[in-house]
Amino acid sequence: MWHDARALNATSGAITALVALACIASGVWWLSQRPMFTLRAVRVESMYGLDLQHVNELTVRNGVLGKIKGNFFTSDLEQVRATFEAVPWVRKASVRREWPNQLIVQVEEHEALGTWGEDGRLLSVKGDVFTANLAEADEDHELPAFDGPPGSEKEVLARFAELRGLFAPIRLVPASLSLSKRYAWTVRLDNGMSVELGRELGKDGMKARVQRLVSIYPQLTARLQEGRIDTIDMRYPNGLALSSAALSVPLDATKPVKAAKKKASNKTTKQT
Repeated sequence: MWHDARALNATSGAITALVALACIASGVWWLSQRPMFTLRAVRVESMYGLDLQHVNELTVRNGVLGKIKGNFFTSDLEQVRATFEAVPWVRKASVRREWPNQLIVQVEEHEALGTWGEDGRLLSVKGDVFTANLAEADEDHELPAFDGPPGSEKEVLARFAELRGLFAPIRLVPASLSLSKRYAWTVRLDNGMSVELGRELGKDGMKARVQRLVSIYPQLTARLQEGRIDTIDMRYPNGLALSSAALSVPLDATKPVKAAKKKASNKTTKQT
């Protein structure tokens, strides 16, 4: 009987503890549902203390607020974060609670570097492809155009930065850069000239082709004088091919190339 009494007391104590826990939980739930904890505000601010250029705090807050479920205690912060990251121009968002009825959302904006592909998407300076209003992106200046196979965005970005430096000695700036499905590079410069660089077969294959073009470019422009070079093909191991409306190829190959009186697109190959 002594053992039975001990077991009965233990059972009674456990029941009492469970009842107490249930009461506490009920009290906490009741308190968490009080109107004072209803979300009253969502504050949107820049993640790094910079002015937001494309994310309008008032518009975004009002558009997202109705999609947030729950109150100060029960709102799902991951769901709130994902909702904000679905907003155009938002690259990343972080969310925290601020007592007693407010959420603080810090956002990082995309910084557009150029367009990507032909479907109206943008490429950021960090190599992210995103969708936003193109008119907002190029309101200050025309954006470079980029293209390449899926997953090549950061490689294209790195090559663009490299090409800017390589073409700087002849004061030309890449206006577009594309990588084909066969991984061949084509760059168009700000003077309208398109350069075929081909596939990068070695560590510095593309760099060597560009440096070869840069070294001979002043001679080419001097030969053409007022004529513009339309395309240059640098895929030849020891030369190049170019086309220009200002070139005419003489019947006698021993005579020098002269500027055409009538514009007609022709191609000639120069060995270096």
